[in-house]
Amino acid sequence: MTTCDLASKECEPCKGGVAPMIPADIKTMMGQLDGWALSGDKTSLHRRFEFKGFLKAVEMANLAAWLGNKQGHHPDIAFGWGYCEVTFTTHEAGGLTENDFICAARLDALVA
Repeated sequence: MTTCDLASKECEPCKGGVAPMIPADIKTMMGQLDGWALSGDKTSLHRRFEFKGFLKAVEMANLAAWLGNKQGHHPDIAFGWGYCEVTFTTHEAGGLTENDFICAARLDALVA
């Protein structure tokens, strides 16, 4: 499965009792994304987008929020002058699920 394949998928609604991905699967999925990094505890993935100025950072934050709302899988977003940081995790699972990687790939496709 490539980034393009991930970007063409839709998030599945979160259900109770969903287990987070195992480390081997996380490693495989990370290999399909560029520019994304794992948190130290491997429960979330994040990417920092950098811009010249504030407006582009706000627009990026809005784009990430729009995507999260459309997919029903909402990221944590932090932004300020010249940057926007987007973090995906599946709170229901207590870690990463395929939804996180789908949303990361879809966000990448939107900004490509």
